[in-house]
Amino acid sequence: MSTVYSSPSPTLRKTLSFLSSPSLPAPPPPPPPSLFNFSLSASQTRVKMSSLSTQASTTLPPLLENRIVLGCGAIGVDFLATVASYPKPDDKIRSTSLMVQGGGNAGNALTCAARLGLNPRLISKIADDTQGRGILEELKADGVDTSFIVVSKEGNSPFTYIIVDNQTKTRTCVHSPGFPLMIPDDLAKSSLTSALDGARLAYFDGRLPETALVVAQEANRKGIPILIDAERKREGLDDLLNLSDYVVCSAKFPQAWTEFPSVPAALVTMLLRLPNVKFVIVTLGEDGCIMLERSVNQDVHPEEMDVDSVLEDLKQRKDNNTAMPTCISSIVTKLQAKGIGTVSGRLLIGTAEKIPPSDLVDTTGAGDAFIGAVLYAICANMPPEKMLPFAAQVAAAGCRALGARTGLPHRTDSRLAPFLELTTQMVQ
Repeated sequence: MSTVYSSPSPTLRKTLSFLSSPSLPAPPPPPPPSLFNFSLSASQTRVKMSSLSTQASTTLPPLLENRIVLGCGAIGVDFLATVASYPKPDDKIRSTSLMVQGGGNAGNALTCAARLGLNPRLISKIADDTQGRGILEELKADGVDTSFIVVSKEGNSPFTYIIVDNQTKTRTCVHSPGFPLMIPDDLAKSSLTSALDGARLAYFDGRLPETALVVAQEANRKGIPILIDAERKREGLDDLLNLSDYVVCSAKFPQAWTEFPSVPAALVTMLLRLPNVKFVIVTLGEDGCIMLERSVNQDVHPEEMDVDSVLEDLKQRKDNNTAMPTCISSIVTKLQAKGIGTVSGRLLIGTAEKIPPSDLVDTTGAGDAFIGAVLYAICANMPPEKMLPFAAQVAAAGCRALGARTGLPHRTDSRLAPFLELTTQMVQ
């Protein structure tokens, strides 16, 4: 990959001025994200003109016939600064690099889905400011339909400061919500009908709760399956979960939501409380994920099995010497959680790719990338045994570059060939 060097543009100089002037109330406009991303080092400004993903000359299968997905949730601008180590209180340190890029859970997940070959539509809200226009431009460049995004004449678009710690490979986020917030009246009935027309799947990240509920209720009425990103307990999230068909959780959510001590018991509780949910996935970062899938087949193993014991058995069967993502499944049986109840289904463990420390850059948006891949997998009718490693592979690709979107792979990425059944011939 060639690298182009240039001196900072006027837009970037304004960015740097903003970062050194904390009294200003709002961030500067981002650079045109569909054209390039800025990344500052101590000695130069790098303008990245191409994707970091490994591309291949491929013979692709046809695109999915029904690949429209509708998302409703957060979008914004991310101001990412990498540092050698996270500062102590009252420290003054220098960043080792800087990037300004689009962000927000829904924006990231749908960008990922678009690069994989879906046709995403997005319901959200921004302000008619320079940041908002940059957000729209970047989403459009990646193939996300922005025609259902509400643009306020006043206020400010959402933004987030993200500090990436090179030492611990962690990131710290400070979010500033947009204003004014989106309300159901912002979305005309005709727009909602058009947004849902032909949709294979609807996805909600738990933000914009009032609007999200209106959209989810209409999707449910039309028989469109719903996936919920349950990152943490939020206002209105329970109403969305009650309409959901699929749930993807953060590591802490199942136990926080159910108040049960173990993840497997919490997952059983979630399926008992949410009778329409087909599966729940809890993502665990470098430890992969755990999935509980409800069985619709009455032909299950008759013996009840303790769900915590099943999980321990699956962990013993993991091949810790394999770097690539894998999946291990229990049999379909009656999974019992003591004092809670029983669910007919199976438990699965998905492993994460073992990324060499030298390749791991930034975990920002890894969960969003995982969800974007799950959206594709559902539309493609992938079985869980393929879906979980596929989603882990997509998320790992994103962790190899700064920011939530820079490293997101495209459909033609050779690393995805085993999952998309591509015939590849690497370009020399």
